[in-house]
Amino acid sequence: MASNFTVPTVDITPYIAGGTDDEKAAVVAALDEACRQVGFIQIVGHGVDPTIIAGLASAMDDFFALSLAEKKAYVLPPSQNRGYSPPKSESLSYTIGVDSVTRMNDFFEAFNVGASAADYPGSDVSADDYASNTWPDVDGFEARVSAYYDATSQVAQALIRIFEAALEVEPGSLEAITDHSIDVLRMNNYALPEGEIELGAELTGMGEHTDFGIVTVLWADQVEGLQVLDRDGDWHDVSPADDAFLINLGDVAARLTNDQWMSTLHRVKPPIVNGTIRRRRSAAFFHDGNADAVVGPLPHFVAEGDEPHYEPVTVKQHIVAKLSGSRAGKKNTSATREAARVNAAKA
Repeated sequence: MASNFTVPTVDITPYIAGGTDDEKAAVVAALDEACRQVGFIQIVGHGVDPTIIAGLASAMDDFFALSLAEKKAYVLPPSQNRGYSPPKSESLSYTIGVDSVTRMNDFFEAFNVGASAADYPGSDVSADDYASNTWPDVDGFEARVSAYYDATSQVAQALIRIFEAALEVEPGSLEAITDHSIDVLRMNNYALPEGEIELGAELTGMGEHTDFGIVTVLWADQVEGLQVLDRDGDWHDVSPADDAFLINLGDVAARLTNDQWMSTLHRVKPPIVNGTIRRRRSAAFFHDGNADAVVGPLPHFVAEGDEPHYEPVTVKQHIVAKLSGSRAGKKNTSATREAARVNAAKA
């Protein structure tokens, strides 16, 4: 692996707490460079109270401590993208059409909540696209998770404003395709027993994948496991810095910029520290865009004489194809660019 790989750190305080035009311009320039070169960024100055993050972590601990039978009471149809996913019920590599060793192989469990139709009373949205949440019968879970969801949503919306400046589009144009966004908070627990374990090819934390939407805001334990793929085909370990969120771009951002911004491939290996399995948790807030928004390369990102890399699709069409891979076991055959990068990657 190349030793000079780094995930840039960007302080977005000027967009959260107010800053001068010059300070905001510096944030925009730094984020644009990071989006073009890496696609993963350490975000500090996000303004989320540490007690809210601690509340989320404790809520996750309380839920995942339940017995498997209790947790399975909250399994919902894959199309809803809500509720509980047991270990080895998904294979994220299927979202980009790449075979895993076994059909549904990812050794994590998750609980999903997200934006429901009731959250957008002024929009003509369907409950099919914006499912209602099912909350587990765990004391204080909904309140603690909702507080974190709301805070992280504000971070994502601030990033959208920064993106508008970086992409040199009219102010409000990205907000217009995210004003009834399909937002999901996925809380992950890598359900491997702590202690020594013999690792084999069939043991995968989370398979290679790209995220579906515009931007992901990730909180995670500072435990090894997360890896990102660089432009040279090398995998690199990444861990959140102190008091930072990791953000990464999703497929919609890559589509809008004709791949000038990277929807970075990433995976999670079994979390091992000094040869011992360690517990690892993460929570990913996905800000995906409006279900009915049509997304394709912005004209100024396609040079004269060049062909766009992507045909326009709705956000819904794109997400349905990806979810059919991860949660229904149907390989997504439309993600040819992402699959080629994985297949060319070094071990």
